[in-house]
Amino acid sequence: MELDITAKLDGIDFGATGLTEIYQNVQTILVTALGSVPLDRQLGINTDMLDSPTPAAKAKLTAEIIAAIHKDEPRVQVTRVTYTGDGLDGKLVPKVRVKIRNA
Repeated sequence: MELDITAKLDGIDFGATGLTEIYQNVQTILVTALGSVPLDRQLGINTDMLDSPTPAAKAKLTAEIIAAIHKDEPRVQVTRVTYTGDGLDGKLVPKVRVKIRNA
């Protein structure tokens, strides 16, 4: 089973389980800047590349996304990362396709 997940957190369900929990965890990783969580400074995405040219920013951000999800949500495997926005408007919004492991 594969899910498409965007970097938009619609709220947090603290009692989430199963696919809802996984989906929510990946969303949380995508919207969290590395170093911004007080008791878990290693959670999230390094955003240092965001002032880079768009092609370089996309490549570096893709690598960061894959590494962060691999580390913090091992129940999924990233199969694709695409972006909406072209960077000219100052926004690159990642859309991540993940495959649920052992499913």
